[in-house]
Amino acid sequence: MGPKRCPRLGSPVEVVRRRLECGSLSEMRAHALPLFAALSLLLGCGSEPDTLVVGVSWAYFQEERWHIDASAIETALTAGGARYIATDAQASSEKQITDIESLVARGADVLVVVPHDAAAIAPALALARAEGIPVVAYDRLIEAPGVFYLSFDNREVGRLQARAIHAVQPEGRYVFIKGAPTDPNAGFVHAGQLDVLGDAIARGEIEVVGEQSIDAWLPELAQRVMEQILTATDDRVDAVVCSNDGMASGVAAALRSQGLSGVPLSGQDGDHAALNRVARGDQTVSVWKDARALGATAARVALELAAGAGPGEIDGATRYERGPRGLAVDAILLEPVPITRDNLDVVIDAGWVPREVVCRAVGDDPPPACR
Repeated sequence: MGPKRCPRLGSPVEVVRRRLECGSLSEMRAHALPLFAALSLLLGCGSEPDTLVVGVSWAYFQEERWHIDASAIETALTAGGARYIATDAQASSEKQITDIESLVARGADVLVVVPHDAAAIAPALALARAEGIPVVAYDRLIEAPGVFYLSFDNREVGRLQARAIHAVQPEGRYVFIKGAPTDPNAGFVHAGQLDVLGDAIARGEIEVVGEQSIDAWLPELAQRVMEQILTATDDRVDAVVCSNDGMASGVAAALRSQGLSGVPLSGQDGDHAALNRVARGDQTVSVWKDARALGATAARVALELAAGAGPGEIDGATRYERGPRGLAVDAILLEPVPITRDNLDVVIDAGWVPREVVCRAVGDDPPPACR
């Protein structure tokens, strides 16, 4: 067993607040070192350096892709000699604030945060950073000084979705099922969709007959919204530009219940069920964002930050300033890949999903990957 980690005394947020009130953190640390050394002996803590701890705060954990991210992060951290600890905010900003405090109290040296609502949890993150704990905004932007942003090019995700739908349905009655209003990615994705479809909408070739943001990207809520849109339009819908695979599962169920399974439908994430829908013709495209690559990159960034690198010194970092506030942050954006019936072999050959899962119940018109 490694050396015992010393417990932090009191709420970490309160500790930082008291330090800020009483003087600089560096001064407080300097005066506190002899006391902490004595406490360490009394509490039975070893004198050897502790294992590096990376705390991950998930906004919610119900979607398939987050489990893949988590496994990739933990595997890469373990290989690097670090320890992974995590919490699930269950789509609650209040719980995420408490979760962040808990991760700091448990000894997190670096925080990787998927924010449910970046604005709501900003005070907790600011206090963590004030204590010298680096923060990585994972897959969702946090516009704050010193935070490192790691994601895919989400505007390009929207463009890829829209191009795939427009290619098979260049005109008609469109529905947009958008992501959570608290998630900047939802805005980035929809902006990308409009980059491609905006002119056709302006020319009247595409009529938008339904458009709705879905709280927390919940599939069941997306299904209810789609059912309401179908009722309001008397089932006259020609295409659904849906922003992720989880919500697309609900949309697909609503379409199927009305005998509209062939309506063009988009998603993202490369969920296994979505890739099977693509193979069966029930979904047109899933924009694949390899969560294994994102998770491994997050672990690498966390280890570099813990080793003393500044956000701008991270290998591969660029400056990103396309957020709602236009605040420039250091970032790495990975490239997404559109998956349609024609290139399902890409995800199969990459080991993302077994062929038998993709090709289950494909019927009499299998895609090339299932022949």
